[in-house]
Parts: sequence; C-alpha cells; structure tokens
Amino acid sequence: MTKSDTTVSLAHKSIFRRWIDALLKGTHHHFFCFVPERPGYFSSLFLRLFFSGIKTDKEQINQIKALPDDAVIVYTTPYKSYFEFFYFFTIYQQEKLPFPQLGFDYRFLSIQPVSRIFRVFFAHVDYLLRFRKRLNPYESGYAKEALLNGQAGFLALVEEKGFYKRFVKAKTDPIRYLIELQKSVERPIFIIPQLMFFSKKPPHAIPTLMGILFGPEQKPGRIRKIVALFKKPDKIFVQTSQPLNLHQYLEKPENRDLSVQQLSFMLRRLLLDQTNRHRQTITGPVLKPVAELKESILTSKQLRSFMEHHAQKRDIPMYKVYKEADGYIDEIASDFNLGVVKFGEVMIRWFFNLMFEGISVNYDVLNRVRTKAQKGPLVLIPCHKSHIDYLMLSYMLWTHNMPCPQIAAGKNLSFWPLGPFFRGGGAFFIRRTFRGAVLYSRVFKEYLYKLLEEGFNIEFFIEGGRSRTGKLLMPKLGLLSILIEAHKNGACEDLIFVPIYIGYDRILEESAYLQEIEGGKKEDENIWQLFKARRFLKKRYGKIYLKFQEPLSLKETLEERGKSIRDMNSKEQNTLVRELGYRILNGIDRASVVTPHALVASALLNMPKQYFSYDEFIELVDIYMIYLMSQNATLADTLLYESVYAIEQALESNISRKFVEKTAQSPTPIDAESDEKEVLPSENRYRVIENKRANLEYYKNNSISFFVPAAYTALTILGKDAFQFSASDLHSGYKFLQDFFQNEFALDVDKTPEYYIRKTIKIFIDEAIIIPHPTLPDSYNLTSAGYRKLKVFAAFLKTFFESYWIVLNYFIRQPPKELSPKDRLKKVQSRGNRMYKRRLIERPEALSKIYFMNALDYFTNQGIKSGEDKKKIEYYFEIIQRYLNLLI
Repeated sequence: MTKSDTTVSLAHKSIFRRWIDALLKGTHHHFFCFVPERPGYFSSLFLRLFFSGIKTDKEQINQIKALPDDAVIVYTTPYKSYFEFFYFFTIYQQEKLPFPQLGFDYRFLSIQPVSRIFRVFFAHVDYLLRFRKRLNPYESGYAKEALLNGQAGFLALVEEKGFYKRFVKAKTDPIRYLIELQKSVERPIFIIPQLMFFSKKPPHAIPTLMGILFGPEQKPGRIRKIVALFKKPDKIFVQTSQPLNLHQYLEKPENRDLSVQQLSFMLRRLLLDQTNRHRQTITGPVLKPVAELKESILTSKQLRSFMEHHAQKRDIPMYKVYKEADGYIDEIASDFNLGVVKFGEVMIRWFFNLMFEGISVNYDVLNRVRTKAQKGPLVLIPCHKSHIDYLMLSYMLWTHNMPCPQIAAGKNLSFWPLGPFFRGGGAFFIRRTFRGAVLYSRVFKEYLYKLLEEGFNIEFFIEGGRSRTGKLLMPKLGLLSILIEAHKNGACEDLIFVPIYIGYDRILEESAYLQEIEGGKKEDENIWQLFKARRFLKKRYGKIYLKFQEPLSLKETLEERGKSIRDMNSKEQNTLVRELGYRILNGIDRASVVTPHALVASALLNMPKQYFSYDEFIELVDIYMIYLMSQNATLADTLLYESVYAIEQALESNISRKFVEKTAQSPTPIDAESDEKEVLPSENRYRVIENKRANLEYYKNNSISFFVPAAYTALTILGKDAFQFSASDLHSGYKFLQDFFQNEFALDVDKTPEYYIRKTIKIFIDEAIIIPHPTLPDSYNLTSAGYRKLKVFAAFLKTFFESYWIVLNYFIRQPPKELSPKDRLKKVQSRGNRMYKRRLIERPEALSKIYFMNALDYFTNQGIKSGEDKKKIEYYFEIIQRYLNLLI
C-alpha cells in the first residue's frame, strides 16, 4: 500500500471515527436497559390507553411524593415483568412521580426509537472493538450516573435462573450493586416494593386448571394479564409497600460488620418477606380446605396428648374422644367461600345504600393498619352496637383491598339459613360459656392457634355482646386471653390489636334494646326475624361511622414492660390481659364520633328545667360543643361544617319521633299594667316526653365517655361546697367516683386521676367556669356563671346515681337469704318502679336492667349482701344522697 493509500485510509478512518463519535454523542453510555422519557408519540399514546383502566391509589402516590427530594429511587417487583415496568413508567410519569427508566437486567428493544437502536448497536460494537470486552451498564458507571441524575431504577427480586446467573455466570447482582453504590454516596437510596394485583382472591392450596395453564392469579402469565386488562381492568390495582431507606439499613449496628455479599442476601430476603407479607394483607393467607385444617388440628401433638389424657382420666375409648373433638370443630369452624363474600358484597351495598346516608371512615389510619398487618395477624376489636357491625367491617375491609377476617360469632347466630352464610363469610362460632366443656375448650383454643399460625386476621367483640345502653360494656377477657396464650406458644411473631369504633346516627335495634333494658326478655335469633326486619327497609337511619384507632402491637407492649411473655407467670399474664383489655376499650372511646343525635340527646336529658326554650337548649349545646372541641373529640362531619343545621335537624327528628314535645307559649303583654295592646310574640317551649327519655339515653351514652372526666371533676368541685379550692383537694373525690363507677366506664390504665383533673381544670379556666386565684398557687375560684355550668357537666352522672340508689334501697330491705341472680334482679326492678312512682327518683332512664346489674355487682364486691351489712350501706347511702342533692 502506497503512502497516499495509507493517508486516504487514515482519512476514511478519521471520518468514520468522527461519524461514530457524533452518533454516540461522545459516550458509550447507550443501553437497551434504558427507556427514554418520550419513546415516541404513538408508543406513549398506546401505553396511556393500554393502562388507563387500572386503579391508582392516591394514598400510595402520596407515599412516594413524601420521600426526600434528593432520594435515589429504585422500584422493585417480586418477579420480572415488562407489563408492570411499563405500567409504572406510564402512570407514574402522568402523576409527576419519579418514574422508572433504568431496568436492571431488562432489555427494551421494541419500545426504542430507531435512531436509538442504531446508537446502542454501534456503542456496543465500537466498545468491543476498542477495548476487547463487552459493554456493561454496571462496570461502565452508566447505572450509577443514571440513578444519581434522577432517573429511577426498576428491578425484579426473583428472576428465572437468577441464582445461576449471579453465582455460576458471575453476572452483577443489582441488589449488591445498590449496596456498593450506597456505600460510596451520601444521598439515600430508597427501595420501594411495588405489587400489582389481578385479583383479591386468596391463593388456593390446590392449583386450579386455569392456574396450571395460564399462571395463578398471584403470578399470571402474559395471556392472563392481557385478558384481565381488557375484560376487568377495574379489578387490577397496585399497592406500594413501605419504602426501605438503604442508608439507614446499612447503618444498623447488626449490619455494619457484614460483607456486601451477606448484606445482599439479607436485603433480598427482607424485601421478599415484606412483599409477601404485604400481599397477604390484601389477599389473606393460603386458603386450605376445611378438611385439611381439621386434620391438622386433630393430629397436632398438643391436642392428641390432651385427648389421650382426657380419655384416660374419664375412662372413655379414644375413638369417642376423637369423634367428639371432630364434631366440635364442625360446630366451630368457618368455611370461607369467595362466592358467598361476593354475593354478600352486592347485598350489603344495596342494604347500606337503601337504609343509610353514607359511611364515614378514617382511611389514613386504615392504611396504617394495613401496613402494620405485615408484622403479624390483625386482631380487629370493634365496639358492638348492632348486628350490622360485623357486616359493616368485613364489607369495608373487602372493598378496600384487605381480606375478610375470621369473625368470632355467638353460637346463637348459627341458625339456618344464615349460619352457613356467615360461615362462608368467615364467621366461626363460639359458645357463651365453656363451663364443664373441657374438651370443647381445648379444641377451640387449638382452632384459634391454627388460625393465627396460618396468618388469618381475627375479629371479635371484647364487650361479649351488643351494648344495650349505648356506651361500652366492660371487657370480657376470655377470648383475648386465649389469643395471647396462643402467641405465647409460638402461633405468630406478633399480634396487632386494632380498636375500632362503629357508630350510627340511629340504631336499628332501638326498640328491642329499650324493651330488654326495661326488663323484657331478649328474643332469640331465628329466620322469622328476617321477615320482621322488612319494616326497617322503609326507614333511613342517617350515617354510619367507622373509625380505626392506631394499632397496638403486643410485641412492642411487652418490650415496653421489659419482659418476655414466656417469662411471665400466670398472675403477671392475667394482669397483662386485663390492662390490654382496658387499653383497647380506651382506644375505642378515643376513636368514638360525637354525632348530632348524641349531642342533642345529651343536652335534652341534662336540661335543668322540664320546659325550656330553644335559646336555652342551644346554650347548653354550645357549652358541650366547646368542651368537646377542647378535648379534640372526633365530631361528625355535619357538626364540623354545618353545626346549626345538624343540631336543628336532630332536634326536629326527635320531635317528629315524639321524643320531644314542642308547644307555643301564650303571648304576653310588654307591660302587664299597661293598657297597651302590643304583646311579645309567642315563644316555642320544649319538653322531653317522660316515657321517651330512655330512648334518648342510648344516644346520650354514645358520646358520654368524653364527658366523664368533666363530670367527675365538676361534681367533686360542687362537693367541696366552697367557691375556692385547690387541685389537690379534688384527688380523693375524683378517685372515689372513678372506683364507684368502675362497672360503667372503662378505667384508663395509662392516665392518672391527677392528669385528668389538671386537663379538665385547664378547660374550665378557658371557659371561665373557674379562675386561678391571684395569689395562692394551685388554687382556683369558682365564678358565678361557672356554678351553673358545673351542674350541667355533673348531670351526666345523675342517672347512674339514681340506679345505684335504687339497688342500695333493695339491699336495705333484703333479708339474709340466697336468691338467684334472676330473682334478685326482678326484686330490684320492682323496687325501682315503686320509687319512681313515689317520685323518689326523677329519671325513668335510671330504671335500666343493665345499670342495676352493674350496681349489684359493685355493691356485692364491696361486701354488701343484705340489710345486715348496715355500716357499709349507711356509708354509701350518705354519699349517694349527698351527690344527688348536689344534682338537684
């Protein structure tokens, strides 16, 4: 080759080099693992239309928006999926979120513009020719550069032959790469697990034919995904799991000395566990046939050992014990059926839309409950006011992407045909008492152990039954104790207790409750009640309020006590159960909603006069409203945004239902001594109908828990019979009232009486009920207007004092002879009716069977059994009489 030929060749090479450099824009950083922000007009339009039917949860979007501005974002999915990558790429870009562009171990060829395909091709060829090795996005620094420039990453936690690629072919592990990158930069890397659901169905233990052919619904194949997208796009939804701050994860003391390889193993396992637990919070655990669960329970080591001992002790053949235990499981066990749940969803939606005006839910706390469910099974504990409660809660959870819980229901609800329906919806049935049923008790405990071990959420009513009074009943701790014992025996890592308030503007069972409170017999549940319930369908019952309280972790509670549950003796464990039961009740009280009906009922029943004007009524409503707002009580939306209208509507509702009588006062002259004809316009007067006060009592009690500290404090101040007092003067009186009404109002195990006195005094000062003494520390003076206001707060206790006064009068006349609880209660009711007719008590709502039972229990525990216990009777006689005189 001549010199001129060489020169021409070099010139050609130089031109080609410049052309290559211009094409590559001076860098080899061109890869098919990257998708440009605008892949093309038609491609972008197609992707937006393709994914338009999939639901995007705004709460999940806000979770990502809340991340730091300098965060490096990497999304993860359980499995490698181009479908899911392009969904997040399209939708997150629309929502102005960090959207994935860099796919770790992905190759996006079809979506690339033609010019970019050429650029990637020549970049790889040129790099291979120049450096004699393949171009790699990790080694070249491209992945680091892209992430630090704000382009979000996307990786799959599990990939086909992933282990082979990483350990046999020595390919770069993306998780390991992220750990090394985080160690080299200050900016935090956030790994955000993403889950796409094509169904809420729980996974089946036995795969279906469709699952075998097209992939299970938890991991559908391409064909099944496409069919689901076009057939039922609204059934597909996405969940964002808790983002993991990689910087904080690496800084944990237990992780600092580990190798990068060990950290990558642990981090991948942690992310997979979190993803699987999150998926289970949506779909529930694997759904096994009842026969399989029964077999597992009956053949468990602990139950077999117990049955052998039981048979030996009672000299019964083992086959009879097995048969008996088998029958108990049939009596107890639920039989979850997805078809029943879907049918129930349609029927309940129709029922609620027909009878109620909407449902108010605190979704922010519900989302935190869902997140907490990843730590262990949820134990959902709502208050129990109506049979609608369990339908309401299951419906709300199911329609908001959480599994229906296993619900503890009374055996009285197992009647046909609703019994099988309830079982299909997740109900398992429990007897009212385990007395004498040793084997039944053990089988039931093993059944609950199995539910927790499988990961099912459980719902039960800690009050034991529906509250007929409107306020919370004292906790029944048997089921709670069984759950904690199961946790102690290793059924689950943690138990997450969720106190829940379910309330109604108006209750369906109002008339039935009133009949029971007045001494009537409770009607057993049966099929005929379904036909009687048709009359309810013609009425409207206002709104339903479903409020979740912050979840309570048993594991965290034990850590606070500094003691493992396995180290507790039976006495310590019983104390834990009791405190936990009251803490749950306190949580329900805090989540309670004050409705217009509850506020109006409180004002009507506590009016100091029989006849009152509208202005006097509104004045009392305002006093209570101001107090509730200072307590940060949750008020119904209507009270917050249109309180005057809401109060007027509730009052008119009571008038139309003939609970309240509205009369016009005769017009009166301006000056009685004048001959002038001009007169003042007539003013409406109101009066609560005497025999309807018990109806209003139920609604007053719906919000009474907020007023109890004020009532105790106000009555204690009134009891001092002085216009000057100190806070310390109130402690003993407050503690007495707290103890005296221990069966009526749940004790707050976390707050002392001193705390509540201080808090209430501050509110009373703000409302000018009392004023601080100008010179004496910790001393206060009662204002003239404050005296009247104290009485309207203390009035909340008057009904209870009258009930207890009736019971004490019964004991005065009771000879020392044994009576059955039923006969004793009848005598108390008879005594109460006589005292009311003689006007020895003022409030007919005090004639409550429930209040009588609580009072009997209290006085009996104080050692009062009959009229012979004179000293104790006289002690309480004087106290009640003194308090009732203050409440006149």
